[in-house]
Amino acid sequence: MEVPEEAVARPRRRGRTALLITGAAVLGLVAGTCAGYLVQADRDPTRLPSLSQPKIEQTRGEAPEPLSASRDRQVRTEGDLRELLLKKPAGAKKADWLGTDGWMTMADYAGYYDDPGRAFEDLSYAFRRAAVTVWEQDSYTVEIRLVQYRQDEVAHAASDSVEDAHYWAEATDSYEGDRKTRSWTVPGTEDGMAYVHTVPEREPGYLPVYNAEAHAWRGDIAMEIWVYGTEPIDGKTIRGLAERQMERL
Repeated sequence: MEVPEEAVARPRRRGRTALLITGAAVLGLVAGTCAGYLVQADRDPTRLPSLSQPKIEQTRGEAPEPLSASRDRQVRTEGDLRELLLKKPAGAKKADWLGTDGWMTMADYAGYYDDPGRAFEDLSYAFRRAAVTVWEQDSYTVEIRLVQYRQDEVAHAASDSVEDAHYWAEATDSYEGDRKTRSWTVPGTEDGMAYVHTVPEREPGYLPVYNAEAHAWRGDIAMEIWVYGTEPIDGKTIRGLAERQMERL
């Protein structure tokens, strides 16, 4: 006899006999559990072994002295962040457009992004404060920013910011065609990098502008250095600035 296709596809029903067997198994389990409780109730309680702990010997001698403010990085970075910025070299001129206090608001900092509105929204999760200094020397301008982040909700905000900066610094060759970039590590940092873009940016009616940049982080602070001018920038210049600035952190 040929079995219809629908009968094969549908699941098999469970009859009354299977339900009775299942119910008997459950009753047997309950009865066995009750019997076990009755047997245990007639027995004397078994004493548990005592908890033991090895004796811990205390060290002798005086405790180490607390770090001085000059050695305690957290004490230094919780103070006036502007004091950690590199000082303007002798003979250099302070940029007129910088302002007087050396602080950048979150809105000011977001304004440096291609999409300030989106940058402002992203920064609102972790941005704490930013200090900046700018000076003009010879044929180029130096801008240094120290951006401090709150790293409670975003645990690696400073390093993430630097990683993003590395990506865009290295991507310039791919989206700007002939803008060749050379790069070096920044001594004394985990993944700090300095970049020199050897081909200048050109805009109609303006002189060609050469650019160099450096990015590194330490703790909750991200360092950014930007150098730009009308003459090619030596790699030693941007690397030296980055190394000296990181030493102050």
